[in-house]
Amino acid sequence: MEYLHKVPRCAKENLIRILQNAYSGEVAAAYAYRGHWKSLRESPEKEKIKQIEAEEWDHRRRVGEWLEKLGAKPRPLREKVFWTIGRTVGLSCYVSGWFMPMYFAGRLESKNSVEYEDAAVFAKELEMHDCVDDLLEMARVELEHEIFFRETVAGHRLLPAMKRVFGWS
Repeated sequence: MEYLHKVPRCAKENLIRILQNAYSGEVAAAYAYRGHWKSLRESPEKEKIKQIEAEEWDHRRRVGEWLEKLGAKPRPLREKVFWTIGRTVGLSCYVSGWFMPMYFAGRLESKNSVEYEDAAVFAKELEMHDCVDDLLEMARVELEHEIFFRETVAGHRLLPAMKRVFGWS
């Protein structure tokens, strides 16, 4: 930990901010995925989304450990807001149908992988090599999630309209 005082504060502050955001984002994602898979009939997609939920909980645990090592904590208000978002989105999966949760999950996952890559840049600046490796591994898993959702919605009749309105290249 002594290496942290040798680098500019801004790298540490940026890493902490990204990790705090990711920590809260993971709780929202995990609860949303829980609602999503529970709303589906038995299928390979349902099993994959269960797995993705477990991976989101694992990411949250790991991000929490890095926050602790950096002497930081989650932001309580953000935690409450994102817990509420996740639970609400999870419940909405019962009424929104199959496509919308799949589309928005993929779109969100594309941003998550970039967020972890950005965090890895700051961790590298701080010479936190184990953290860099861990963050890049989480980015890889988030990219796998995006690919799953992208492939799942490919060819759906609503996809072109959703991409025009909400984006997701």
